[in-house]
Amino acid sequence: MGLETTLYLAERGFRVYATVPDLSQRGALDEAISSRKLPIRVLRLDVTDPRSVEEAVATAVEESGSIYGVVNNAGVALRGYFEDVLEEEIRHAFEVNVFGTMAVTRAVLPHMRRARRGRVVIITSVAGRIGSLAVSGYVSSKFAQEGFGECLFQEVKPFGISVSMVAPAITPTERFGVHRGYARNAWNPASPYHAWFKESQRLTDELVKSTPTRPVHIAQAIHQALTARKPRLRYMVGWRANLIVTLRRYVPGELFERIYFGEVVRRVTRNQPAPAR
Repeated sequence: MGLETTLYLAERGFRVYATVPDLSQRGALDEAISSRKLPIRVLRLDVTDPRSVEEAVATAVEESGSIYGVVNNAGVALRGYFEDVLEEEIRHAFEVNVFGTMAVTRAVLPHMRRARRGRVVIITSVAGRIGSLAVSGYVSSKFAQEGFGECLFQEVKPFGISVSMVAPAITPTERFGVHRGYARNAWNPASPYHAWFKESQRLTDELVKSTPTRPVHIAQAIHQALTARKPRLRYMVGWRANLIVTLRRYVPGELFERIYFGEVVRRVTRNQPAPAR
């Protein structure tokens, strides 16, 4: 998502500062920038390292004079049933997904306030609008991002600053490959959830293969949030995500939960009864 968004915005006239947590990870980004001959500046920014956040923002302001928009795209996944996920793993997910978003946003807001304009974009997820089993740690962090975005939207609006949250549906990226983010004990055969977790990942793989949502669709939504005269607070990306969220909005709560959540649990557990202990 980050790579596609970087290239998409630069090709449409934005002066883009792309960031990576470690400059040794910039290989694919440099290749894409070079092949498309785009004037993109690459900086180191680790959202869990306050000094790197300050230095990256300071560099962008010094070179450009101000910051018009920030896209909070950094994030980590975390997969595993709650009892199989360590507290330290959940804390790390919050450190990156929630506190990292807050740290970068805190660093840019003073510059936007002085300019009396700005756009803050937070990449959340459909998982920030509706829960799912086997990702409780990750989903919790995404719900927290959604709450932060709603509050910030109201706080900074009087300064001419807009806040938008872009929530993608399942999208085939490294997030479902090398960056899948399994908890250390997620695949523990001794876990009472082992068979269910295995089935949940099989079903997830099927959804990844069949999803029509692509990174460019997310880049398009981000571009809209940055350029629209009146940007929306929320942008849902992907018809599946839109359908589920719309159903939850209009179907009575208990009925939706019984039908939708009940079907999810049934599909995961249908071939494996609950363990005796």
